[in-house]
Formats: sequence, structure tokens, C-alpha cells
Amino acid sequence: MTSASTETRQQVETLLAKDAYAVSLGITVIDAAPGAVRVGMTVRADHLNFLDWAHGGVIFALADTAFGLASNSHDTVSVGIDAHMAYLSGVREADVIEARASEISRTRRKAVYRIDVTRPSDAAAIAAFTGTVYVTEQALKDVVAS
Repeated sequence: MTSASTETRQQVETLLAKDAYAVSLGITVIDAAPGAVRVGMTVRADHLNFLDWAHGGVIFALADTAFGLASNSHDTVSVGIDAHMAYLSGVREADVIEARASEISRTRRKAVYRIDVTRPSDAAAIAAFTGTVYVTEQALKDVVAS
């Protein structure tokens, strides 16, 4: 792992620790590099909907967390302005799922990310998420320090 990846992972873990909702869901960082993040979680009973499948909001939250962390793995604050997700397969209690975010395009003001949610145990594609962020001029270190 490069020094940049190590610094990015530390930054991403600091950001995740400040996200009470993501922490309450049990989301953890698996890997991080500038513009790319992989997070995971184990589906619990309190994540299930009335049909005993993982609630769509839980899957969206995992993908959105990867999106937010990847887009803020650079030195400036980025805020989501658009997100779309297609659900491809269901998830049950005790399933381990992961979301892998990758930066598709980044300019001075906007960036686009693709997040793939999978179940590693059988390589099932669970959801496909795309998101766009507005890249602000605010230094990320000012937000992380607060």
C-alpha cells in the first residue's frame, strides 16, 4: 500500500467515525485510496423490512457511505447533488455486503462516482449506484478538525 493510500485510509476512517448513522449500521472501511473506497457491513435483523429482506434504505446507505467517503478522499469538501440506484438482487440477514466506489470523472467543480454493491460470498451483484458531487473550495481538514 502506498503512503498516499495509507493517508487516505486514515482520513476516510476519521470521516466514517464522525458519521453516527453509518457507524450505527455497522459499516466499516475495507480499503481506501484517493477517489476509491470499499466499505462493508453484515446485515442484521434490525436491517430487515417486513418481508425479511434487507431494507432498500440499508443498501442505499451502504452505497451512499462509499460515495461520500470516496468523494471526500481528496483535500476539499464534496457534497452530493445527485444519486441513483438500481436494485439487482435481494439480501438476507447475516449476509455480508460490500460497496466499492470508484471515481469516474473529476473536474474542479464536479465529480461522478460509480458504486457497485456486491455479496462477496457468491459474487452476486446487489445494486448499482451512480452519484455526482459538487466540489467546494472548503478545505476538508477544516471540517474534519471540527
